Amino acid sequence: MTPRPRAGRDQPALTQDVLVQAALTVLERDGLDALSMRRVASELGLQAASLYWHVRNKEELLDLVADAALAGLDLSVVEGDWRAQVRVLAHRYRALLKSRRDVPRLIAGRFVVGRHSSVMMEHVLGIFRSADFSPGGAAAAMYLTSVTYVQGFVLQEMNPMRAVEAMGGTPVEAMADVSAELADLPPEAFPHLAEASHYLTTMDLDERFDWGLECILDGLALRVTGSQRSP
Repeated sequence: MTPRPRAGRDQPALTQDVLVQAALTVLERDGLDALSMRRVASELGLQAASLYWHVRNKEELLDLVADAALAGLDLSVVEGDWRAQVRVLAHRYRALLKSRRDVPRLIAGRFVVGRHSSVMMEHVLGIFRSADFSPGGAAAAMYLTSVTYVQGFVLQEMNPMRAVEAMGGTPVEAMADVSAELADLPPEAFPHLAEASHYLTTMDLDERFDWGLECILDGLALRVTGSQRSP
């Protein structure tokens, strides 16, 4: 499809890449809820109808934006076994998702196959295959670590914890609310909550992430050697 020129003699031709970069700009500045074809077109100085030469609809644009948001993920190989490689990559992926506004919400539930996501998936699958996971086991392990755990964890930690945080308060203030409510529960009715409340409200998110990731790696280690018990 021949690109149509953007408005103005000195402006570059509108291409799909230009369109995606404009959408990323709107996403970062205004958030996912404000991302619309009309707003992206405005960012480019065009009418919304011009965009449909390059994408069929907003959802197709969001697929492209979701893939582009993965650009820059460090996939360089690290020293160590497969566990060490997955551990480092999980931390890098979490940091990338946290650095980009509303990207965790954007990619939640999307199975994107594009320029950046394909390279990422190939890399992760290669790590698990090198550890002697079966093809099905490698696929399941990739989904568990990358999607279920890392994406899910970031989606939770980026959302407001309580109403006080949603209204502009800090996470510390939100956690203080949680602590106060837990303290008000009668310990005779909630003995397990009473003994665990301190740990529920004091462990920081980095510690939670590391602990959960190690549990997943421990479990995956039991599936090595091409286990056919994996999907």
